[in-house]
Amino acid sequence: MIAFLRGRLAESLPNQAIVDVNGVGYHVLIPLSTYDKLPQQGAEVKLLTHYHVTDRDHTLYGFITSDERDLFRLLIDRVSGIGPKMGLAVLSGLPVAAFKDSVIREDVAALSRISGVGKKTAERIVLELKDKVGVVGAWQEAKATASSDPSKTAQNDAVLALIALGFKQGEAHKAVQLQLKQPGPDGMPSVDKLVREALRALN
Repeated sequence: MIAFLRGRLAESLPNQAIVDVNGVGYHVLIPLSTYDKLPQQGAEVKLLTHYHVTDRDHTLYGFITSDERDLFRLLIDRVSGIGPKMGLAVLSGLPVAAFKDSVIREDVAALSRISGVGKKTAERIVLELKDKVGVVGAWQEAKATASSDPSKTAQNDAVLALIALGFKQGEAHKAVQLQLKQPGPDGMPSVDKLVREALRALN
């Protein structure tokens, strides 16, 4: 499998690029989010790739960031009815962070505004990705606040633990928040205690 390409950007259009790697030109399909970040023609570029094989053809898809490629793979692997073409359309229609936020908030209207998606597909995206995107979002939030707010880190770690046990992000977050409103004599409870007390409330 081809994991990435590093070479000279020979040509680029909003939906495709050609990367010259030691004299071999690789044709790569890209989303607008990647096109907007490409260097000038002739400059060195690195594209993370997804190699897609079907009975009819072999296609390379390219992305500037790992977040873009991860979301593309999540869409085509986890959402029924979404193939590579639709995956590129989603990435072209919304930044990765905005897409994840829309899924977590179940904002079907925002997802429906992506060209080619429509309401039914947007509803299916929310239904099939909400928990998966929620785990990523919670992890990123925990990472961002780890050094500045230990209590926030404990809260996010507890939410992540509950999600891993099969609870939805929304109900896990509410259960942990409920425990934080009832502090014990020792002040901020540990992650283990937060999880135990939240499990009692959820069950």
